Amino acid sequence: MGNPISATSPDLKVAGVKGENTAGGDGVVGTGRRGVVGESQRFQGVFGKSRDNAGVVGESDNFHGIFGHCHSENGAGVFGTNDAGNGIGFGVIGTCDLHIGVAGDSKSGTGVRGISQFADGVVGIGRRGVVGKSDTFQGVFGHSRANAGVVGESEEFDGVFGMSNKATAAGVSGHNAKGGLAGFFDGDVLITGVIHMTRADYAEDFTVINPDGVEPGMVMVLDEIGGVRVSQEAYDTRVAGVVSGAGGYKPAVILDHDDALPNRWPLALMGKVYCMVDATDAPVRAGDLLTTSSVPGHAMKAVDPGRSFGSVIGKALQPLACGRDLVPILVRVQ
Repeated sequence: MGNPISATSPDLKVAGVKGENTAGGDGVVGTGRRGVVGESQRFQGVFGKSRDNAGVVGESDNFHGIFGHCHSENGAGVFGTNDAGNGIGFGVIGTCDLHIGVAGDSKSGTGVRGISQFADGVVGIGRRGVVGKSDTFQGVFGHSRANAGVVGESEEFDGVFGMSNKATAAGVSGHNAKGGLAGFFDGDVLITGVIHMTRADYAEDFTVINPDGVEPGMVMVLDEIGGVRVSQEAYDTRVAGVVSGAGGYKPAVILDHDDALPNRWPLALMGKVYCMVDATDAPVRAGDLLTTSSVPGHAMKAVDPGRSFGSVIGKALQPLACGRDLVPILVRVQ
């Protein structure tokens, strides 16, 4: 049995071990407990090049086919890149017939990180395409400048599946730092558990007629041409709702939303909302029924039962002894 092969290079541009097969075979093949182990302080641990096949192939019956380790915080244990420029190459491909295609394990950093300017950040094919594990950070992190950071696709199961073993953590979490959509679904959504919302009311978008001066908290009534407008009459049976978003309450659900349509405002139809209330003629107590007033956009206490039917906007949740102010109400048109 001969001695193990060892090669070193003092030149940063020259690899310690280089395997090249011009006939189309494997550049480097390693078998054993660890098929190929490459360690480098400043450059590639293992570099393999082949014209028509894999640059580096590692195979092992009981351990990693290829294992890479780097001591530098700026370096990668295993790094893959594709500079073909045709938009269809892969930096790293992991395939497995029975288990994990690509696994990333990190105790303080990113388990697997894929970055792409024009194509997929990470692509994994196998029983588990991509598996990332981390004790304190993201298990899998994908970033792309012009496309999706992470894409999941399956012919027989979920495209993306997230699971958390902690009661206070989400299986799948979405966040938009620019204030836009945190999640987007094109199709039906099935939920088997409880939906928890931190916001207050159930609203629907309406087209506002004469929108100048309209603001959250105003009482709105139906208009003859199909939209809504600011209320101006007492006990108006055309009352539709309260413009959502005033005070500390924001809409939790908005129906019929369309950014392409102009002068659309969400009207709270059910739930808690801050409403402009006028208590000049009659003080308001918690639980009082509220109706439209002659003050534009304001509600008032409903003191005439004969005129209240069909014009009640909801119930006051807090009192207002006098004057005009925003008051939280439980909106319910009746």
